[in-house]
Amino acid sequence: MYQEPDYLLLSGLQHLCFCPRQCAFIHVEQLWSENYFTASGRILHEKVHGGIGESRRCIRTERDLKIASRRLGVTGKTDAVEFYSDGTVIPIEYKHGKPKEDFSDEVQLCAQAMCLEEMLGVQIDQGALFYFKVRKRIPVDMSPELRQETIRVAEEFHGLIQEGKTPAAQYTKKCNSCSFIDVCFPESAGRNKSVEIYLKRRLVNSAALDEEDF
Repeated sequence: MYQEPDYLLLSGLQHLCFCPRQCAFIHVEQLWSENYFTASGRILHEKVHGGIGESRRCIRTERDLKIASRRLGVTGKTDAVEFYSDGTVIPIEYKHGKPKEDFSDEVQLCAQAMCLEEMLGVQIDQGALFYFKVRKRIPVDMSPELRQETIRVAEEFHGLIQEGKTPAAQYTKKCNSCSFIDVCFPESAGRNKSVEIYLKRRLVNSAALDEEDF
């Protein structure tokens, strides 16, 4: 159990799953860099958080709820939470783009569910991820495996912050969509790297991303 002064931002769990170096840039070095993807995501989230609660039939939807968990040592705000008349609670996280190959979004959603469980004294069996690019709501089961992974990531996140060091760069395909790519230079990491090859690849990747998104 963590004490309130030690709470970290819940969004950092998603950042850590996506890339430990990106997570350290944001939460250790207190840096921020924006590109088309982060700007679009920010605007969409502002619209979601700016909405008011609403009721329809047997469902009450609340937005922008402040949540926290002593077990995970995190705090943050929800995008939306559905409260059903039978006691069912379903957190919903909105994402720009489409489903990812990793489980970073699922971990972030599970952390929200675990926060709500602690605060409300309820059991949450399922949440949902809504991706704007595909306009699709995807249910996510709060399985024991996902919960354990969320706890592990939270512990790793606290360890990263306590250590206070930014991990070395490691290039992967998902680096191409990261807003920190011009700060991180992941493709230049390691030995025998060519600046010319790095720049050429950046141009190719930028063109490919533009075609994919538009």
